[in-house]
Amino acid sequence: MTEDERSTLREVVKKLKGTSQKVKRASILLKADVGGPGWTDAKIAEALDCRTKTVENVRQRFVEQGFDVALNGKKRQTPPTPKLLDGEQEAKIIALRLSPPPAGYGKWTLRLLARKVVELEIVDSVSYQTVRRTLKKTAWAPSERSSTG
Repeated sequence: MTEDERSTLREVVKKLKGTSQKVKRASILLKADVGGPGWTDAKIAEALDCRTKTVENVRQRFVEQGFDVALNGKKRQTPPTPKLLDGEQEAKIIALRLSPPPAGYGKWTLRLLARKVVELEIVDSVSYQTVRRTLKKTAWAPSERSSTG
């Protein structure tokens, strides 16, 4: 490990700069440094309250993928799950929520909205939970407890 890398790690740990994971990785790398304390994996894991496997993984990443990846972690190439609705579909769901409910209903429910979205062919299929998440992020969700919509 170079002196530049050591100083970067010390700064991250000293100022708690970055996420808690980044600070922990920096601590691991500093304690595992051969030019520094050179602690064993077990001793590092005990001192930092993590698993030995975590220490092994950080050290392995440092050797195989370099300093930056070991410290900051690997960036995801793709999101964990693809988006279910595009912006236009979300806008149509919000507009539907703001419209009066169908005849015979006092207010929109999530299940009613989900059925209507499919009926109007905005999407082929959608769960009421997807509708809930869409409305929640825009603060247009029907109230679960109140009697007004």
